[in-house]
Amino acid sequence: MEAAKDAIKLFGISSQLMEHDLDRIEREYGLDLKRGHRRTLAADEEYYPQIETEIRAEAASMAPHYEVFYSLETTIRRFISDSLEDAEGPNWWDSKRVPTQIKSEADGRQKRELDSGVTPRSEEPLDFTNFGELGEIIKANWDVFGPVFLSVKAVERVMSNLNSLRGPIAHCCPLAEDEIVRLRLSVRDWFRLMQ
Repeated sequence: MEAAKDAIKLFGISSQLMEHDLDRIEREYGLDLKRGHRRTLAADEEYYPQIETEIRAEAASMAPHYEVFYSLETTIRRFISDSLEDAEGPNWWDSKRVPTQIKSEADGRQKRELDSGVTPRSEEPLDFTNFGELGEIIKANWDVFGPVFLSVKAVERVMSNLNSLRGPIAHCCPLAEDEIVRLRLSVRDWFRLMQ
């Protein structure tokens, strides 16, 4: 059953990567492949046109990479949460399963967000961890995740690659063509790690 779920997840992410390639071809060659796509950005018609065309085009080219990374990171968070809930119960976050330093950092981020007066992103403390901390939670719970992954070193390597790729995506910098390939390979590597 888990292999089927992982195959479906990999199919979804692979489809997103293929859609990105088709989007790029449409942009580069000025084609409309009649795929029925609508723009992903409902632009603020008053202010968005004031942004340079080049910047808007760059943003549009980066959007699929953000979508892939968002999907993968959300998948990893759910995987961690579901696995630890199965092992420890619904209160796994409050158990010894999460390193104290990670709990403290996540609690601090959650409090800062609450104090800022913005709508909270989530009620789940795991959603306030950063990508590197997700890898640390996996390693700290190798008794749970060891049977799923082939190697702790491989998990560290793939998570490190993904964390490096996350920077430009999260901080509005374009990905070089090699890094786009590396993102695709890292996504595939993540799912290949699972037994």
